[in-house]
Amino acid sequence: MKIKISILVICSLLLISFAADESKAADSQHNQFHSYLRHGIDKAFNLETAEANEYIKKAVELDPENPAGYAYLALLHLFSYEMSLEQNEKDANQGALLLYAKEAVARAEKRITNNPHDSQAYFALSLAKIAKIQWAIHQKSYFIVTQESSNIWEYLEKAKEGNPQNYDACFLAGLLHYHLHHLPGLIRFISSAFITAGSRKKGLLELELAAQKGDLLRELAQAELSSAYLNFEKQPEKALPLTVELCKRFPDNYNFLFAMGNILSDLHRSEEAYDIARHIQKNIQAGTAPFIPQLQPRYNQLMGRIIFNQKEYERSSEYFNNVLKDTSFYNARTRAWAYVYLGMINDILKKRPQAQEYYSKALEEEGEGAPKIEAKQYLKIPYAPSANHN
Repeated sequence: MKIKISILVICSLLLISFAADESKAADSQHNQFHSYLRHGIDKAFNLETAEANEYIKKAVELDPENPAGYAYLALLHLFSYEMSLEQNEKDANQGALLLYAKEAVARAEKRITNNPHDSQAYFALSLAKIAKIQWAIHQKSYFIVTQESSNIWEYLEKAKEGNPQNYDACFLAGLLHYHLHHLPGLIRFISSAFITAGSRKKGLLELELAAQKGDLLRELAQAELSSAYLNFEKQPEKALPLTVELCKRFPDNYNFLFAMGNILSDLHRSEEAYDIARHIQKNIQAGTAPFIPQLQPRYNQLMGRIIFNQKEYERSSEYFNNVLKDTSFYNARTRAWAYVYLGMINDILKKRPQAQEYYSKALEEEGEGAPKIEAKQYLKIPYAPSANHN
């Protein structure tokens, strides 16, 4: 009898030991998976796209049934799609984005079928769908936007319910709340019925929380929040510390340098803004990677903004008109901003018909976002420096 008991005790101890070993192995795999994603995202933010792709693919190879790896690959190819300089490159990134989003959704739905409370699967599902929605908005495929938006808010809610410490989910929620608030009336009404009601206040609070406490999407939340403060809220002083941190962490990302120049310009710290513009131009002319000649219109836009904020309207117009000489698809947003500023200058000079013409041209450019929102606003009510510009 004692022998039987001893055998049972030994077997129990062995089972506990095996379970502990399996738990350690699972934790180790999870940590390695997370590490690969972290390295991939850091590389992406420093514009080292090939290296970013390698790291995230390593995460997928480590755990091929985990939908998160595919969701982050979709997000990476969305960034690459938005920054593509050649049409064939843009097409290739579009294909990869759609493929990885599909893979993420399929694996997430499979995991949810097996475990309806799998918060990680719900989050990956939300991330993949938002990547596809953002692409569809670029394509003006509003049927796809509506289709992909179905149930997305429910997925996000379940992701947060299952893991209240998932502040990356707060970023996605904030993104939806904030930008749905800025949609035109009818589209905003439809979006509130299919997704959730837009809310500027809620969106900002969620973005701030994600920017402070987020995990893999913390830097993306910081970049989004900085852009919101600068372009929508007109509070460059709040955008500044976020962008300073991003510039320090990712010194090779010229997007953050341009943002810093715009922020300093709007804060009337002209000499510092000029220093950044000179640094950008020097690197463009020298061909210092990742600075490329295609950035010249963005440099002209930055210079025009700095000089505009110094109230030298004729000289700033020269830079904005130089922006318009570039007709490439990848600089559409830069052109839209140039048209808006030229409209603002003409409003200041009391040339309302010319101002309206520039605002209308801004609306003809591809893409959505802050420049088009401002163009619509100033078409209705003329720009006035006393009300909008310190």
